Amino acid sequence: MPRRIGFRRVSAQGACRARLCAWLALLACVGATAATLGEKAKESGCVSKPILVAGDTYRCSTESGVFSYFNVPGGEGERRSAKAPTPSGFPRVEPATQKSRDDLRRKVLTDELAAEQKLLAESRTAYADGAPVPLAEERADAEKYRARIARLRQSVAVHEKNIEALKKELGAIR
Repeated sequence: MPRRIGFRRVSAQGACRARLCAWLALLACVGATAATLGEKAKESGCVSKPILVAGDTYRCSTESGVFSYFNVPGGEGERRSAKAPTPSGFPRVEPATQKSRDDLRRKVLTDELAAEQKLLAESRTAYADGAPVPLAEERADAEKYRARIARLRQSVAVHEKNIEALKKELGAIR
């Protein structure tokens, strides 16, 4: 017997098919989030499982033994469901102490930002809009010249990304 769904009549088989399609679409969305987390972990060179640090920021270990931090927008799948209560003997930080720590962090980030901006200016000068003056050994070997241009372009891009990240961190400080 046909059932009404919305404004049209469909058979029971059609209704089941519609529900199945909706579930498959939902599963695809959930799988897309996990794939995004996996892709970000792979991009970052992770050798361990990413751990949720705060918000949508994750941390993992790399081959060199350092931590890699990255964001996965909408990475809700890995979040903790409930906040654990703070133990009674857990040490608390005084507001004045936290403010001095935040001020010190802001100063360190500001100093790093100034250093990165200086390095970016130097890199852009050396890059010379993609046409630096060839060195003596590069005049005879065009491949060396192209490789140096690529290194300079990469250096500019790295400093620009570092500046963007530092500005984001400075904006997140209370």
